[in-house]
Amino acid sequence: MRPRPHTLRHPLRHPLRFAAAAALASALVVTATLTTPTGATAVPTTAAGTAAAADYCGGRCADILPPGENGNATLAEILLNRMFGSRPAHTDDQLGPYAALASGYPGLTEAGLRGFFNDASFGVPADQVASTTSPRPDVTIVRDKAAGIPHITGTTRYGTEFGAGYAAAQDRLWVMDLFRHVGRGQLSGFAGGAAANRQLEQSFWQAAPYTEAELQQQIDGLAARGGRATQALADANAYLDGINQYAREAYNGRTFPGEYDLTGHIDPITNAGSIEPFKLTDLVALASVVGALFGAGGGNELASAQVKSAAEARYGKDAGDAVWKSLREADDPEAVRTLHDGQSFPYATVPDHPQGEAVPDPGSVVPERMIYDATGSANTATTKAGGVLPGNLLTAKHGMSNALLVSGAHTDDGHPVAVFGPQTGYFAPQLLMLEELQGPGMSARGAAFAGLSFYVQLGRGQDYAWSATSAGQDITDTYAVPLCTTDGSPVTTAADSYLWHGQCLPFDRLERRNAWSPTTADSTAAGSYTLVMRRSNYGLVSARGTVGGKPVAFTSLRSTYRHEADSIIGFQELNDPGAVHDAPSFQRATQDINYTFNWFYADSRDIAYYNSGSNPVRAAGVDAGLPVLAQPSYEWADFDPATNTARYTPAAEHPQSVNQDYYVSWNNKQAAGYTAAGFGNGSVHRANLLDDRVKALLDHGGKVSRVSLTQAMEGAALADLRAEDVLPDLIRVLRSGPVTDPATLTALQQLEAWLADGGQRKETSPGSHGYADAAAIRVMDAWWPLVADGVMRPGLGDQLFTALTGALQINESPSGGQTGAAAGGPVSANESIPHKGSAFQYGWWSYLDKDLRSVLGDQVAGPLARPYCGGGDLTACRNVLLNTLKQAAAQPASQVYPGDGDCSAGDQWCADTIIQRPLGGVTDDKTTWQNRPTYQQVVQFANHR
Repeated sequence: MRPRPHTLRHPLRHPLRFAAAAALASALVVTATLTTPTGATAVPTTAAGTAAAADYCGGRCADILPPGENGNATLAEILLNRMFGSRPAHTDDQLGPYAALASGYPGLTEAGLRGFFNDASFGVPADQVASTTSPRPDVTIVRDKAAGIPHITGTTRYGTEFGAGYAAAQDRLWVMDLFRHVGRGQLSGFAGGAAANRQLEQSFWQAAPYTEAELQQQIDGLAARGGRATQALADANAYLDGINQYAREAYNGRTFPGEYDLTGHIDPITNAGSIEPFKLTDLVALASVVGALFGAGGGNELASAQVKSAAEARYGKDAGDAVWKSLREADDPEAVRTLHDGQSFPYATVPDHPQGEAVPDPGSVVPERMIYDATGSANTATTKAGGVLPGNLLTAKHGMSNALLVSGAHTDDGHPVAVFGPQTGYFAPQLLMLEELQGPGMSARGAAFAGLSFYVQLGRGQDYAWSATSAGQDITDTYAVPLCTTDGSPVTTAADSYLWHGQCLPFDRLERRNAWSPTTADSTAAGSYTLVMRRSNYGLVSARGTVGGKPVAFTSLRSTYRHEADSIIGFQELNDPGAVHDAPSFQRATQDINYTFNWFYADSRDIAYYNSGSNPVRAAGVDAGLPVLAQPSYEWADFDPATNTARYTPAAEHPQSVNQDYYVSWNNKQAAGYTAAGFGNGSVHRANLLDDRVKALLDHGGKVSRVSLTQAMEGAALADLRAEDVLPDLIRVLRSGPVTDPATLTALQQLEAWLADGGQRKETSPGSHGYADAAAIRVMDAWWPLVADGVMRPGLGDQLFTALTGALQINESPSGGQTGAAAGGPVSANESIPHKGSAFQYGWWSYLDKDLRSVLGDQVAGPLARPYCGGGDLTACRNVLLNTLKQAAAQPASQVYPGDGDCSAGDQWCADTIIQRPLGGVTDDKTTWQNRPTYQQVVQFANHR
């Protein structure tokens, strides 16, 4: 590790402790004047705007990405923000409009949309130009006054991509640097040894460990493909040149992000230090982060197997297997589907008689050790410093992105309408950035991940728009790999070799050494450790245990591992108006993306959908939802471990459609037969909130507009899924007899009134910081974990209940609390993430819904295999609900919302609020809760080429 220059020791992140920092800020304002870096031509305003490319949207394309486009602040600006609240321009100007939709959507009008979204037309009118920069003669970067978005126009392709890199570095240099280190499992050595930083780098090293040579091999593999791949690498190199030129200029001019000072990479007084140049392998590392966060699927087979094992222990083999299958809901007939016209796309079908199952022996599974040679603070599990990112950013389950599209046959003017975007969390600066790219072979505007913005990844072209939601279909399998020894010694779970086709081979050992010392930003004491991942031909070792008494390593094999960069071609095509010009060409482009995404498209004539991903062809009889014996007969078809390639399902077998009446997606089931990779795709899913609202718009021949579809989205964004889709069942059971206890009756009446009001979590008035129906919301928040436990645990028993919470968490409330007891078992880390916006993706909603409807005597398609609430007796079930509701009503707000570093105990509204998690030194205000895409488009194209 290179030595660091002297750094400030004052912990800047402690609120209002800025005396020493204030003195430094005064000096920096003098010594580091905020000038434009030399080498670029800067003009504050120009007389002419950009020459807009062909734009067929007619002013009806809009977008939003909070908090703001500008993600760079010098050290002086950071200190001034902390001391006085001042902030650089365009760091939060999209936050207010984004937040205001929560209260403004009921009265929304066509003209009023602009008050909540940016104008996403191509180009910048002359009177809206804020600045023009030409870092090279063949590219111009124009920034608009409204949001400071870079509009990049190049006369050559190289110049266009150079400008994209230059603008990306202007807006996200620090974030890009953070994430290239995250992708390599090197965050602690770069940003500090905080426990959260270590947790995060460990999880990424576990998911995508590579040597530098292996990162380069992925680039070499692309280069060998020729054609568009060759062009993509040329684009990426030009992009890197732009990044590195800006970084040099910013360093020399002292306008670089102040986080480099605060983390000890550059001395704030002498400017000693450096910003390491970016290279192609950094882009692969960045791509691995995006793919792991948003484009993977499967890999939960051990948790599923433990549910199966516990169910069989509780009920016997056959009855237990039936219970496991019903809880798994792999192809639930009541699940909301994106494709609802009867289409079926069988994939990963659960076999009647599975072959090669490798269910671990009960209690034998032990996670693989990853940390070695720990010194100093590496031996401490908690630290005062909080880390730059949530430690469980990857390991927590993610609910990401939604989409609503309506075909032209059902709209106000005959042209399709789309409201869609990715739900990527909330950060300051954001992980995504906005841009417009206009140059030879590219014409697009939209959002891209910082450091990968040489193409727009989600946005619009000249006469079409596209977006995606995470699909999560199963492309990751768990193998039980027999262990062996080469010296004839007894085989135990500690063995460091494994059987491959009759040979005893040593595991590959992938190591990453990290060391850190205290900085201004992170006061964690010095420490170091080595991260170790073992790799076999069957994938990365995640755990060890026994199957049938024999020692095995459980490995994770992901089809996109060693192929992190392959999707570059599909994104290139999406930006190319020559490649995408209608729905079929859009679907062909998304076929070149190997990550698991649901892709959506709208132009003036059509809407379309395609599910992408490298779906491996599995051996006949293999259940993808369970660990599999590592034997040749159970491997993927045509599997080659040297390149991690296999035979994949053809494009025709992926869910797809053109011009269905409407599409909705909120990470739900794609189509009939397309098996869900994990638990939780049953009768109640948050996608129902969208589906029900769009159906209501279309009832009786209704015509949909941009306004009404936006209102449908936002209505769902404020809805409590439990209130809308499970509370009616609970009320029916409770009202099947008289409620005599006064406190319980009051709570029930409050819940009924809330349901009659719409079951939403919304402020009494804009800025009131208090919910309407606050008492009922508190009761529901307190009641859910109690009633889920009361209904399910007696029938499941402690062992199965615990195993099930490891496969699917009980609750995912907006505040991240109310998780419920788990009998000492694992609970998804997602439950403990507060202030993240996304909610109600994962929970036991379907279990209670199906069980209560069965108790009430309703017909239930795909019912649970056994009754749970009261053992199936309505009176006994009602008593469970009465008792748990009474307990919930008695819980004070301070218990339901215990408070954290940002909110006082008992502050319900604050507990739910969205906080833009600071990745750097500038922070943002809390905003009222919404369950909504981070970046969002509202589009309705009027014409077509």
